[in-house]
Amino acid sequence: MEQKDRKSELVRLQDQILRCRSCREIFGFEPHPIVQGSCNAKIMQISQAPSKTVHETGRPFNDASGRRLRGEWYRISDEDFYNPDHFYIVSMAHCYPGKAPGGGDRRPPGICSERWLLREMELVDNEIYIIIGGVAAAFFFPREKMTSLAFENRQINGKPAYVLPHPSPLNIKWFRDYPEFTEKRIFEVQKEVHRVLGISP
Repeated sequence: MEQKDRKSELVRLQDQILRCRSCREIFGFEPHPIVQGSCNAKIMQISQAPSKTVHETGRPFNDASGRRLRGEWYRISDEDFYNPDHFYIVSMAHCYPGKAPGGGDRRPPGICSERWLLREMELVDNEIYIIIGGVAAAFFFPREKMTSLAFENRQINGKPAYVLPHPSPLNIKWFRDYPEFTEKRIFEVQKEVHRVLGISP
C-alpha cells in the first residue's frame, strides 16, 4: 500500500476509534479513546491501557509511569516522545477500563485489540516495536514469561521488538527482584530508541 493510501486509511481508522463507545456499559462511564501517532511513526509502542490520569487529560503516558519511561528509560524529551512521526503510542485497549473490584485497573477488553490494534499495526510503517507490561507481552508472546522477554531481543512482523516491564511505581517488586534490568538492559533499549530517532548520545 502506498504511503498516501496508508495515511488516509489510518486517519479514517483513528476517527472510528475516537468515536467508539462499545464498552460504555461494561465500564459504567463514558469511554475516552486515546489515539496518538502517524503512519510514519518510527516506533510503535504498545502497552496495556490508558491510566485514569490519561483518561482525564487525553494525553498518553501523562502520568508517573510516563515520566519514568521518557526521563529515566528512554532519556528523551517530551517533544520527541509526543512527536507523532517518532512514536505511535497505543494500547491493548484505547480507553481507561476503570477499577477492578479487587483493586487495580480492570484488564483491557479483548475486543479493542482485535477490532482496532491489529489494523493499526498493518497501517503504521514503524521500524521497531516496544511492548510494555505483562498484558501486552502475553498478547504477542503467549506462554512466555516477562522475566525472559524483558532481557531478549524479539521480532514482531519481521521487525525488532523490545519488551519492557511496566514502568509504574507500583511495579517496584519486579525491579527489586531483577536489578539487572535497570542496571544494564534498559540502556540497550535506550540506545536503540536513540538510534531510530537519530538522537546523538
